[in-house]
Amino acid sequence: MNRQSQIFATGLGLAMAAASAAQAAPGDRQVYEAAIARASRVCPDHSPERTGPGIKGIPVAALRVIEQRNYTLCPDRRLDSQTPVVWYGREGVFAWNPAARGSAKLLAGKAAAYAKDQSFPSQTVVWKPNGKLAEGALVPAFRGRMVR
Repeated sequence: MNRQSQIFATGLGLAMAAASAAQAAPGDRQVYEAAIARASRVCPDHSPERTGPGIKGIPVAALRVIEQRNYTLCPDRRLDSQTPVVWYGREGVFAWNPAARGSAKLLAGKAAAYAKDQSFPSQTVVWKPNGKLAEGALVPAFRGRMVR
């Protein structure tokens, strides 16, 4: 094999590897659609109007980590404006009150931070609207959609 053939073969191999990696990783739109579809199956308060804006505010890289771990993002109107975002560690669910001002942005920041360092705690974590932990706050228990 001469030098030119080696270069061509190497370039072709790299192109094929890149193409297969691109096919294996779902596109950004598919990642968002999958997260919304999961919410529709799991979350009692799901509706496109409530779920979509919260999920679409999360960076796609964070959503990929959340999807890999089979975690869910659920709107929950039972959460009050003083504790608008919750991580239910045992259930693997981020919940937010879509009616609480700034909750979608807070959700996006907390989900991205947990996904970045993959430090999802096993206990329930509750945040105040300013992003600080709401130590000792009482929130409703997570309830998933009843599947028949």
